[in-house]
Amino acid sequence: MSSLTYGDLRQDYKAGFLEIEEVDKNPINQFTKWFDEAISQQILEPNAMSFSTATKEGKPSCRILLLKDILPTGFVFYSNYESRKGKEMEENPFGAMTFLWLQMERQVRIEGKIEKVSREEAEIYFKSRPKGSQIGAWSSPQSQKIADRSILENKVVSLENQYASLEQLPMPPFWGGYILIPNRIEFWQGRSSRLHDRICYERKEGNQWDIFRLAP
Repeated sequence: MSSLTYGDLRQDYKAGFLEIEEVDKNPINQFTKWFDEAISQQILEPNAMSFSTATKEGKPSCRILLLKDILPTGFVFYSNYESRKGKEMEENPFGAMTFLWLQMERQVRIEGKIEKVSREEAEIYFKSRPKGSQIGAWSSPQSQKIADRSILENKVVSLENQYASLEQLPMPPFWGGYILIPNRIEFWQGRSSRLHDRICYERKEGNQWDIFRLAP
C-alpha cells in the first residue's frame, strides 16, 4: 500500500510557456492551433471535455462529452434533447467546457451561450455515425431510470431487426446538435512552481476580443 497522501501528489510543469504577444487575436483560431497540436501529439481523444450546465436555480452538473466540430462561431456537440443536460440547457441556455491535455500540460476553459444547431446540420452528422451508434441513440432513454440493462439490449435487438436491410436509421426527433457560442475562453499552460500562464479572451462587440493575462 502506498504511503503517499493526496497532498504528496504533485507535478512540476515544464513543457512550455504562453506569451500574450504570440497568441492569435481570435480565440477560436488559437483553440484550433492547440487542438491540432494535441492531435499531432497523439493525445488520447483530444476532443474529450468536461461540460457543465446548470438548472434555472443555478444547481450545476458536469459530465464528459466529445467535441464534434469547431466552427468560426463556436463549438459543436450532440446529445439527447431529453437527457438531464438537454433539459438544463433548455431552461438555462449557458454552459462551460473544459479541455485538459495533460501530456502537453495545457487546459482550455470555454464559457458561453448554447443554441441548437439546425435539423439539417444534425442530420448530416447523424448519417456519418456508425450504424451501431445510430441504434444506440434510438435505444437509450438517456438520464431516465431503467430497471436493468436488458431493457437497452432488447431495444437494440429490436432495432437491428427492424433496420436490418438499411445502412442508416432516421435521426430520432429527440436527438440533435448544440453549439456553444463563446463569450470567454481561457488558455492555460502549466509552468514551474505553479506560476502557470493564463491568457484570457473576453468578447466585446461583434467578433472583437479583449485579451489579457490572469494571475495563476
